[in-house]
Amino acid sequence: MDTRTDWPVKAAIFGATGGIGAALCRVLVDRGTIVHGGSRSGEAPRHQFVRPFSFDLLDEESIAAAVRDMAGDPPDLVIVATGVLTLPDGTEPEKGMRAIDPEAMAQAFRINAIGPALVAKHMLPILPRDRRSVLAALSARVGSIGDNRLGGWHSYRSSKAALNMLVRNFSIEMKRTHDQAIIAALHPGTVDTPLSKPFQASLPKGQLTTRREAACNLLDVVRHLRPEDSGKLFDWRGQEIVP
Repeated sequence: MDTRTDWPVKAAIFGATGGIGAALCRVLVDRGTIVHGGSRSGEAPRHQFVRPFSFDLLDEESIAAAVRDMAGDPPDLVIVATGVLTLPDGTEPEKGMRAIDPEAMAQAFRINAIGPALVAKHMLPILPRDRRSVLAALSARVGSIGDNRLGGWHSYRSSKAALNMLVRNFSIEMKRTHDQAIIAALHPGTVDTPLSKPFQASLPKGQLTTRREAACNLLDVVRHLRPEDSGKLFDWRGQEIVP
């Protein structure tokens, strides 16, 4: 990547109370960015530059309403910092095909793919056309088909693969109207959040990243993205991951 450094004036974080989402809000406001911070509860990190809003990832009208409030002065950076590995009821990722449950799989797709798609559906059209803008969604390396060597985790892997395909689709469509827009998927690495908590004990030493470190890494990747990077999946170091 080149040395270009585009820093957002205004951002929107969907998932502002999650581990990575909250850290993203804090790093952005520390550097002077106005942040719309969204969560289901309507809460967000407290700061004079944070504008809290409420949305439900599974309720399209709530997303549309939140976006309408931003349309008059849209952000130039949007990050969908949502996702699930272990479901709220405690259902863990499948170790094999016999563990597949249709409702659990559907729920993973609703949260990991359909919800971010609805955010993109409403946010992308309001992005500025006269300057660079970015919509990024948190994805995962395990959503890469070409990089899959271990199998398992069927619902999580396939829902993240679906998200990666959606990112590619949106990038193609947006080129027709927003030639400076960048739509990308981001793999944050293994971060010390509730999502990774059940699996942290087996991690090699040094592989776990703090939330703030992860946020800084991701924002460093985002600020160097170029229009030709649109539609791709990148890890926290800025390296492209095969789809």
